[in-house]
Amino acid sequence: MSKAFLIAAPWSNSGKTTLTLGMSRWYSNQGNIVQTFKCGPDYIDTIHHSTAARRPAVNLDTVMMSEEHVKTVFERYSTSADISIIEGVMGLFDGAVKDQGSSAAIAKLLDIPVILVVNASAMAYTIAPILHGLKTFDPEVKIAGVIFNFVKTESHYAFLKEACDTVGVQSLGYIPPNEEIAIPSRHLGLHIDDTFENSIEKAASHIATHISLPTLLECTKVIPKIDKEAPAIITSKKKYKIAIAKDEAFTFTYLENLKWLEAIGELVYFSPIHDQELPEADMIYLAGGYPELYLEALSNNVLMKGRLKAAADHGTKILAECGGMMYLGNTIIDEEGKEYDMVGIFPFSTSMQNKKLSLGYRKVVYNELEIWGHEFHYSKMLNDDNIPVVGQVFSAREKEVTSKIYQHKNVYASYIHLYWAALEEAVDLCI
Repeated sequence: MSKAFLIAAPWSNSGKTTLTLGMSRWYSNQGNIVQTFKCGPDYIDTIHHSTAARRPAVNLDTVMMSEEHVKTVFERYSTSADISIIEGVMGLFDGAVKDQGSSAAIAKLLDIPVILVVNASAMAYTIAPILHGLKTFDPEVKIAGVIFNFVKTESHYAFLKEACDTVGVQSLGYIPPNEEIAIPSRHLGLHIDDTFENSIEKAASHIATHISLPTLLECTKVIPKIDKEAPAIITSKKKYKIAIAKDEAFTFTYLENLKWLEAIGELVYFSPIHDQELPEADMIYLAGGYPELYLEALSNNVLMKGRLKAAADHGTKILAECGGMMYLGNTIIDEEGKEYDMVGIFPFSTSMQNKKLSLGYRKVVYNELEIWGHEFHYSKMLNDDNIPVVGQVFSAREKEVTSKIYQHKNVYASYIHLYWAALEEAVDLCI
């Protein structure tokens, strides 16, 4: 049998990610096959998860995906694992619209118990009404236990445990603060080096020292374990050759998108930073990432930029998202105002100066196809007024937004990270 649970919190910055990474590594170190999932569209936490659990992590999202697709994906990966850990997003009931896409929505859909992690550094018995509200707000969301984070003393924990006893929620213990297990910033956290590995191992040890992780498994859901994967979502008679950018600068991909591409074609990977030759392909996929951290290397690789420009002019299908789109423009301007030449397929530039966050779910309507995605960036677009655009883009609240999908011949580029894995008809979009 396999065990499954979801780690959630009343609010952000409670330590969900650190707890998920530490638990995943500890259970893996005990010889278990650990499968991690991330609620929502985050493609950075899944990189961390994959490292900690030693197995690729998967997104579950009831905004970008149908409920049936979420169930299928969860079954596909969880039934071959010993332990499945889902990390929630933001607060337990925080969604795109009310609780749509929230951790609670995923827990209900999959009938998975919730383990709450609470930042209790500045809280005592007042946690009781908060826990009571979380427990009773939606009875279909099953809170199996709570872990108190950033608690320094046993005397402090005594107040918190009394609150749990009052409310009827099982307390699973407390974790003292430890600066050595802090996860690096969003940029630095992508560099999976010895320092990052040490942080995960220290998190595993620290958590296991204070929380009985074998006991925690008694709060989880038992699901049948199956040794074979569920059938693929899509099958295709025709095979394509698909070239995917993958290196330090381009890393933000959804695992199921790649699996979907595998079902319709042969995948080959290339590096816009290090390679000088572009693989022959029917379609080129440039996912998002952090090109702004590698501007000099990207700009200096003149041969690769020329190969991509020639492919676009020749009519090769190219799909570029966020960082990939920035790379296809004329230039990228760094925070200090220095300008770096890029591929030049599009005449726009993107700037990292005067950064402002653009964030949210996006629904793209294009040629009668509706496809969901997510936008998350700090850069801004310059000189894009006269570039052809296609489709319409809406927010999760069905309001049309200013995000654009740019087109040049068979090149389509936007800030939006699309999720096409649930749509068989998306073949026309990708190929």
